[in-house]
Amino acid sequence: MSRISPFVGLSFDRSIVGSYDLVTTPPYDVISDAARRHFLDASPYNVIRLVLGPNGAGDGGADDKYRQAAHQLDAWRATGALVPTDAPSFFPYEMRFSLHGRRRTMRGLVGAVELEDWGGSIVPHEQTIPGPIEDRLRLMRAVRTNLSSIHAVFRGPSEPFASFLDRETTSEPAAFTTDEAGVEHRLWVSEPNPEVATSLEPESLMIADGHHRYSMALRYRDEMRASHGAGPWDRVMMLVADAAVQEPPVLPFHRIQTSGPFEPVGTRVRDLAEILETVSDERLVYGSMSLEDGIPVHRVAELSGTPPAVSALHEQVLRSADEKVRYTPDAVEADDAVRAREAVAAYFLPPTDATRIRDVIDRGERLPQKSTFFWPKPRTGLVMRPLDLDGPTA
Repeated sequence: MSRISPFVGLSFDRSIVGSYDLVTTPPYDVISDAARRHFLDASPYNVIRLVLGPNGAGDGGADDKYRQAAHQLDAWRATGALVPTDAPSFFPYEMRFSLHGRRRTMRGLVGAVELEDWGGSIVPHEQTIPGPIEDRLRLMRAVRTNLSSIHAVFRGPSEPFASFLDRETTSEPAAFTTDEAGVEHRLWVSEPNPEVATSLEPESLMIADGHHRYSMALRYRDEMRASHGAGPWDRVMMLVADAAVQEPPVLPFHRIQTSGPFEPVGTRVRDLAEILETVSDERLVYGSMSLEDGIPVHRVAELSGTPPAVSALHEQVLRSADEKVRYTPDAVEADDAVRAREAVAAYFLPPTDATRIRDVIDRGERLPQKSTFFWPKPRTGLVMRPLDLDGPTA
């Protein structure tokens, strides 16, 4: 049973921090070192100082960077740069964007979703690795705040859910920003709606983005329950969307093989553009690029089995090379890595869709890590969920 509750949210006061364009970021795990430096320079109030900080994150550094994040969060709250909502609220969220020349709108609801162990009504679709979970857990212990929304989708369609969003998104948003890709993010503050909460209870939520943060939240919940019993750690901030209505774009993560053997297979094609026009999730067609006698060569090849293509690629091609692979949603970046001789090969995958991913889950399977790039992603910093304003704390 998927239970969603309102919560008291923290938002930046624009009279102090200025535009939300200056203080928000993408989710932490898609921020490059160059982007992190950009956000640090953008504003002394940029949320990057909480989610990654001047020293980055996930690099095995001392706990000092997590303590610094907690100190910064406390200071912003004390000075009024971050202010709480007047009461527990729901937060309708909208993203407006262009994809393949078509204008699109994605809408959902940010709330506090009750945590469940994997295998219940909240399900993953990708594998996780321990490092990022431990990093986010150490940060959570320090800040005791959900800094960014996990993103989940349900099969739908849900008429009460859609009607609520129709009503609540007609007024001016409480917070808005346009991100680096031109996506317009808009967030409203709404009174709790029991009908919407009830309508979501029978739905199964599939994590679209935030597997490591959800796994972290389970560990943090168990730690806190052992010492303090039930509390606000039993819930986590989440953006929930109706996949049947919204049809969220699911873009690929391409693979960069940094070392090891590579044997070219498939039909040679003109260039990267032709690969991206040819790849197909339905037909399990992927692309590759390597240097052959020092010359960049692009190829397409077909796999066997059942979609999605990313699973077939790892089962049939990358099984022994997983530890030598890194990931990027940017096909040009993967192509450039090979041209610069930083990698032996790049693999290019097609987009997929939420229904196909859900079918994998229903077969009792999971995709390899970094298999999907749900896009657009909710912006970090539009609203946060402090645990000390959402029930008893230690």
